[in-house]
Amino acid sequence: MADPSAVPAALGGVDAPFAGAKVALIHGDRLVTYLRDDIPTIPYPGRWDLPGGGREGGETSEACVLRETYEEFGLRMGADRLIWKRRYVSATDPRDAAYFFVAPVSADEIAGVRFGDEGQYWQMMGFAEFLDHPQAVPALQARFAAYLSEGHGASA
Repeated sequence: MADPSAVPAALGGVDAPFAGAKVALIHGDRLVTYLRDDIPTIPYPGRWDLPGGGREGGETSEACVLRETYEEFGLRMGADRLIWKRRYVSATDPRDAAYFFVAPVSADEIAGVRFGDEGQYWQMMGFAEFLDHPQAVPALQARFAAYLSEGHGASA
């Protein structure tokens, strides 16, 4: 089933303008999540979120999400690890776009997470728990559900 909130990705290897990017880092049937700070002036305060954030300068969507993953979790990954990509209308500004990726992570990478200074804490969360969680960011739940609806599932 096609995701109605998805918009076509830019052609030619260059991203059209976008605000930011998020990634579902999956291991088995769980994903890396973090509880956002509970500050009223930020988007989705106190909600369960996924790694990623805002674009800096002219970076590509891949560079954006990989930089954010390193800054937030201390995980260095190459773009070849990003196994799924979709362009969406931004959840925080409908006049803009955002990218959503999926990438597998290993048990060793999870054990080596160095959580940054944004958010309250991180945890591995089951796919179903994230999708059903009343405090998860709704747009990210929908985007991850779109990935799973295409027949993708747990990583090795």
